[in-house]
Amino acid sequence: MRIHSLLPAAFEARFAVPAMVACYAVPAMVACLAVPAMVACLAVPAMAQAPKPAAHPPAAPAVATPKKLGAFDDWIAATHEEAGAKVCYAFTYASHSVPTLPGRGEVVLTVTQRPAARDEVALSAGFPYAQGATVTLQVDQTGLDFYTAQRNAFARDGKAAVAAMAKGKEVQARSPGPRNAPVVDTFSLRGFSAAYAAIAKACPAR
Repeated sequence: MRIHSLLPAAFEARFAVPAMVACYAVPAMVACLAVPAMVACLAVPAMAQAPKPAAHPPAAPAVATPKKLGAFDDWIAATHEEAGAKVCYAFTYASHSVPTLPGRGEVVLTVTQRPAARDEVALSAGFPYAQGATVTLQVDQTGLDFYTAQRNAFARDGKAAVAAMAKGKEVQARSPGPRNAPVVDTFSLRGFSAAYAAIAKACPAR
């Protein structure tokens, strides 16, 4: 049985936990939640970074234990606190990836609602991107541009990405992988709208 960390891989970029190794609670604690057909540990979303990250990134804020809001088909909704502020997020793992990369980390697509930032859409690739790399997410006939930072990619227009995902059936992320070889990851959108509604209700816009 495969064990998944419930911290959206995007949180791996150290506030995006790209390595995806913090389970349900926080580093050092392991508490898994049973989800239909798999055992998953609650993940935490990646924090969007500027397209041109600073030479010396600021220290990441403390993260409280995530709490599950619910499982919706292929998506999971959860919440946690960042520096005392409530943050809600929905995420799913890639259902299919081509090619298979040895030693690759978890591949996760996450949508996050923060007090000062709405509809942050992030992809945790499971490997480090080359500097300046770009990623394209295809939702049915809609193409979405993502910029990259370390092991994560972030939507340039999160609102447009969410709108497309709400109407689509699946997402294909096309990334430049190791040695610039193309990598395609596929994500199901079954349950996305319900998971999104759950995080919007738990963390309403101010």
